[in-house]
Amino acid sequence: MAAVEVSYRVEGRGPALYLVHGIGSRKTTWDALIDGLKNDFTCVSYDLRGHGDSPLPPTPYSLDDLVEDLEALRQKLGHDKIHVAGHSLGGMIGPAYARACPERVLSVGLLSTAAGRSDEDRAKLRAVGEAMEQNGIVETLGTFVARWFTDAFIEAHPQVVEARLQQVQDTPPDVFLSVFWIYATTEMAPWLHQVKCPSLVLTGELDGGCNPRLNRFMHEQLPNSRLVILDGLKHSLMIEASDQVLPHLRDFLLEQTG
Repeated sequence: MAAVEVSYRVEGRGPALYLVHGIGSRKTTWDALIDGLKNDFTCVSYDLRGHGDSPLPPTPYSLDDLVEDLEALRQKLGHDKIHVAGHSLGGMIGPAYARACPERVLSVGLLSTAAGRSDEDRAKLRAVGEAMEQNGIVETLGTFVARWFTDAFIEAHPQVVEARLQQVQDTPPDVFLSVFWIYATTEMAPWLHQVKCPSLVLTGELDGGCNPRLNRFMHEQLPNSRLVILDGLKHSLMIEASDQVLPHLRDFLLEQTG
């Protein structure tokens, strides 16, 4: 499948930083982090194919398709070398891009993502995907909320949680399922050691699907990485705790460009 021209925004100045969102999300998920990064970096956020304002090519999609879309965007904007930071599925797209185009990547951020899954981990994901296929995505959303946000955040910010759920509902079901299965079936373990650029591995202590065990594994496999586990947080770090993510990401990026 050919690359698509995704919908994107460019904000800030300095070295280019491409920000890749996860399943059923949007480029706006990076807004709070961009506010803290745009004085030092040219922040490029974009909607994955089939999401938000981007084109809707026929499904299924592959990880290679999503990597090719990122490379097409880099070529369009003319950045020679880029930093890439991705969340969840985006945290798989970034390293896969770094593996495919090593000469283009200054660093990669793997935020709330997974590698080294056990058979039990894979079975749990398979059960979630099958439940969505059989019962519908909207009917399964309640299980996602508890995985994404802490109870305290859900209680204090119901409108923010609702907005995130609305993004999922606004994503075409075949697109959501397609990218979910990319996330569920991608295993980076066999090739992470090939990603030589500096890497930040960051997750929440209470993130069930992208837990510290899997992130420690990624940290061990990557030749040049830093591991950060944020206490008391779950999956949607950029929404619930951008103020905690920002210092780690900004310091890491500045060290690579200093």
